[in-house]
Amino acid sequence: MSKTETTATGPERPEAEADARGMSTAPREEPAESRAELAAGPSLGLVGWVRWFWRQLTSMRVALLLLLLLSLAAIPGSLIPQNAVDDLKVQGWKEANERWAGPFETLQLFDVYSSVWFSAIYILLFVSLIGCIVPRTWQFVGQLRSRPPGAPGRLTRMPAYTTWRTDADPQEVHAAALALLKRKRFRAHTTGTPGGSGASVAAEKGYLREAGNLVFHVALIVMLLAFASGQLFRSEGGKLIVEGDGFSNTLTHYDDFRSGPMHDVDDLTPFSFMLDSFTGTYEKNGPQKGTPRTFEAAVTFSVPGGPDQKKKIEVNRPLKIGNTKVYLLGHGYAPQVTVRDRQNKVVYEGAVPLLPLDSNITSQGAIKVMDGYRDKNGKKAQLGFKAFFVPTFAGHGEGTMFSTFPGLAYPVLALNAYIGDLGVDAGLPQNVYQLETRKLKQFKDKDGNKLAKLLLPGETMTLPDGAGSITFEKEVKEWASFQISESPGNGWALTGAVAAITGLVGSLFVQRRRVWVRAVRGADGVTVVEMAGLGRSESPRLAEELTELAGTLHERVPTAPAPPAPDDSSASSDSSASTDTDDPDTSVVSAEGAEK
Repeated sequence: MSKTETTATGPERPEAEADARGMSTAPREEPAESRAELAAGPSLGLVGWVRWFWRQLTSMRVALLLLLLLSLAAIPGSLIPQNAVDDLKVQGWKEANERWAGPFETLQLFDVYSSVWFSAIYILLFVSLIGCIVPRTWQFVGQLRSRPPGAPGRLTRMPAYTTWRTDADPQEVHAAALALLKRKRFRAHTTGTPGGSGASVAAEKGYLREAGNLVFHVALIVMLLAFASGQLFRSEGGKLIVEGDGFSNTLTHYDDFRSGPMHDVDDLTPFSFMLDSFTGTYEKNGPQKGTPRTFEAAVTFSVPGGPDQKKKIEVNRPLKIGNTKVYLLGHGYAPQVTVRDRQNKVVYEGAVPLLPLDSNITSQGAIKVMDGYRDKNGKKAQLGFKAFFVPTFAGHGEGTMFSTFPGLAYPVLALNAYIGDLGVDAGLPQNVYQLETRKLKQFKDKDGNKLAKLLLPGETMTLPDGAGSITFEKEVKEWASFQISESPGNGWALTGAVAAITGLVGSLFVQRRRVWVRAVRGADGVTVVEMAGLGRSESPRLAEELTELAGTLHERVPTAPAPPAPDDSSASSDSSASTDTDDPDTSVVSAEGAEK
């Protein structure tokens, strides 16, 4: 019995030719009637087209294509400013690119993740994955409930095969093989009639491959649902807090706030916290000069009915209160200033947070005196100051004013003074860190030049004509910016990601394979044992595993001793007997097959 013996006998040739034609990839000559039907086009009705569309949509090829389209569709959301993230940045982009603002607005590129086309891809992918998973799940459940199929007629055609002769009974061989395969965690059972010619042991292993594949796709659905719930029920806002100030988790306390369409403001987690201090240390020397070494905010927080608690918030170590997380984003400086009017009365006093422009915290902002000030005619007026601050001044004569180190080593405050109308009473929103100068007039010194001055801590800039003064106090406070977010789908998204990786590993590194063991009593009374293996995919590990199993089974049912060599007379009689036999028993495996 050779693996290359595949030639069919005369009566079997038509069937073999039919099978060969069925397996051929060459184009077949269609009858004239069939060609006419094909030329007329498909005759699908409405139901047929719906079924065809559903089959295409639920195919794995389309699911992978939709997944690729979803990843490509998300690219504009990371390159173009989004309204849901920063409205001011979107407005600035539109002003800088007026030519493209209209088309981008039409294509919803400033709202990518809530756009119609992104939602369409998202929903189609969701439906496609469900359509792929449901039938495959039922098919997999059916495979688990059924038993491995029996051994095929010719085990020699399997990619992994071995055989030997033994003195053990076929039933003993089957029992030993069944126990061995079950011990190796195969799903094994005995097929056929025990002791009969068709009896064998069938075993299968590697169901984790299909299970991992299903887990991977189910995890993708979980991640999609988590992403959707996170977008629908999320809330996110920012707050800049100066040392000594606090925050309460209500809508009016946010500097900016964004939420999903299904989020209710009344569902915000009730809590409050105060920024006690901010600590930032930096590398002072070497190539990493200015690199932050310590970056933490010490806060005191509380929930209704609970005591005050101390906590340090660091980067990637947020404060967790219920389902809400408070992240530390950035920090800067808030110089303490005091503004006095013509009667030397304090009209403004406090720390003014300024926004950093570079890694050395060169900062700028605005000081606005909106109430309590009157001009020389006694009329109500407003003062404004453009402020430019550096924590470590480079020194006079060093060019443009900039900071050389982010630490507070040599602080200097530069001011430009204005008087007039700040525009805050017009009812229009205004950036608190910028000064609107359209209705303001800049002060001038006695020489007619625009009034500007550099101040060290403790110094004062006097306004001309006795208009008042502004003092840079010796205390410079620090501020920290926080992100307060609540995303209910984050936990599910993480679970789905871990499950997807686990399922992918199982589907890639586990091989589905089957093993058969058949033992048949030969004509000489010796049992011929055959073992074969078949895998869903080609792998050298199949042959290695079968070799290991065969070696273990061989220890239980070893090879029978070789028969004594016959003499010349018996050899000649055997030769003549074999020539007289025209119809051998095909149910007995030949010695040639046993020696293979």
